[in-house]
Amino acid sequence: MHPTRTDDEDRMACDFIDHFASVSGSYARFRPTYPSALFAWLESVAPTRQRAWDCATGTGQCALALAERFETVLATDASASQLALAEPHPRVRYRLATAEHSGLLAHSMDLVTVAQALHWFDRDRFYREVERVLRPGGVLAAWTYGLARVEAAGIDAILRHFYGEIVGPYWPPEKVLVDNDYRDITLPCEALATPAFAMETFWNLEQLLGYCASWSATARYVAATGSDPLEWIRPAMQRAWGERERQYRLRWPLTLKACRRSPG
Repeated sequence: MHPTRTDDEDRMACDFIDHFASVSGSYARFRPTYPSALFAWLESVAPTRQRAWDCATGTGQCALALAERFETVLATDASASQLALAEPHPRVRYRLATAEHSGLLAHSMDLVTVAQALHWFDRDRFYREVERVLRPGGVLAAWTYGLARVEAAGIDAILRHFYGEIVGPYWPPEKVLVDNDYRDITLPCEALATPAFAMETFWNLEQLLGYCASWSATARYVAATGSDPLEWIRPAMQRAWGERERQYRLRWPLTLKACRRSPG
């Protein structure tokens, strides 16, 4: 079933800018996977395992992991192109909606998650929606990650040049919040102490380049210039990489913030 949107949601979405519409395919294929330990921790702090809201779910990566631990996951996104590529799951219900106007029932959620998206929101309005949707004692958790570190120094240097110099001018202004590890973001309720988590994977060259193609800055570069910025680094990457199918380890430390709504 394709997600639908009400007239009210259409009005609320008028200010939404879809930074990933043109790269949704790459986003679905090449984004790294969050560690299972993160979801075990989220399960442990939620008051029950009945309902979780994954806000700005994208192609459903976080929602699918939550569905292994929660009875029902409501997964919303304002991007129809992202939701069109989301993988179905019997415990996940996808819905086209903005973060600030979810359409979910009041006091119905044990957990609200925001994976790599809080910096895009009107946070004051979103926090009011979280206050409305979370049940007493429910938890809001948001996390972000910056540029991966590659174990091969030469490849890592090329990647950082691409990130900062080639597509750097095309990052939306909200990206500074990610680069600052969400230090300038405050959650609206009592803060929880959070463990340290990181994503790790082994990728070949085409997987790394596919990941770079999924960035919002890459999409904005293509839209502005009509050319593919990856062509600036592909030859150097191929020389530094060696065998085409060789894999290198990549690591993304996560910055996780979480808070609990008052039980009263």
